[in-house]
Order: sequence, then structure tokens, then C-alpha cells
Amino acid sequence: MDEFEGDPTKLVGDVDCTAEGKPLCEQFGVKGYPSIKFGDVADLEDYKGGRDFDALKAHVETKLVPSCSPANIDLCDDEKKAEITKFQAMPTAELEALIAEKSAENEAAEADFKEAVAGLQKSYEAMQKAKEDKLEEIKESGLGLMKAVSKHAAKAAKDDAKDEL
Repeated sequence: MDEFEGDPTKLVGDVDCTAEGKPLCEQFGVKGYPSIKFGDVADLEDYKGGRDFDALKAHVETKLVPSCSPANIDLCDDEKKAEITKFQAMPTAELEALIAEKSAENEAAEADFKEAVAGLQKSYEAMQKAKEDKLEEIKESGLGLMKAVSKHAAKAAKDDAKDEL
């Protein structure tokens, strides 16, 4: 935070989500700690990069720059300007309904992913148990004794070879 203090284009802040910052964290969907968010305050994104100083500094210097948005329309290409203009022209209720629809799609994609991961976890656990059962069956079939007999025979053969010399 000290590195960018006073920079008019980069705000790097710290919020304690367990104290007075809790409502702010809830507003922006902070679910785990530590969390790093970046971007336009109206649409913050989760930071997924490195957590060391150099990685964070590089991210701030390259990503926390003015970008295309309704507040910086001059930075937009013609396609984005048209999209912003279209959304600005929509009645508030229609825009809110579209936001709700897309947010629901986001939540459904997250739910589908979590469900699939849960299925994978169950499959993994079943495969792990099957492997452990098979390894135990192999062990119980005498593998350890077979190895011991083999090593003993090899040692005996080596000792016999020494005796012949």
C-alpha cells in the first residue's frame, strides 16, 4: 500500500473483514481470507496471481490502470462504446433484470462446477479405497514373504559364491 500511496490511478487498500470492514466484504463477496480483489469498484474481480511483493507490484502496475468503462469511455474501442451506450439507454428495470439474469447464470455455472467437483471427489475416494483394498489383498497373498525368500536366496547364492573362491 505504501508503494502506491498518493497515486491518483491506483488505490491499494486493506480491509479487516472480521471487524468494521465486514459489511464492505459482504458487499463485494469476500468469502475467504486473505482475499485480493481488483478492478472497477462496480465489478471487482478476484486476484489469482502470486502473493509475493514482486508479483503483486507487477499486477498493480500493469492491471490497475484506467481502462474502458462508463467513467473512462474515451479509453474504449467503438464496439465497447456501443455496448456501454446500449446499456445506458436501457430502462433501469430492464438493465437490473439483465444483470440478475447474468448473475443467475454465473451462480448456476458455479453450482454446476461444485457439483461436478463433488462427483469427482466421490469417484476419487472410491478409486482410492479400491486401490488400498487391492494393495492389502496383494500384501496378504504373501508378497512380503516372497520378497524375503527371494532376498534370502540371493544372499545365500552370493555367500556360496564367496565360499567357492
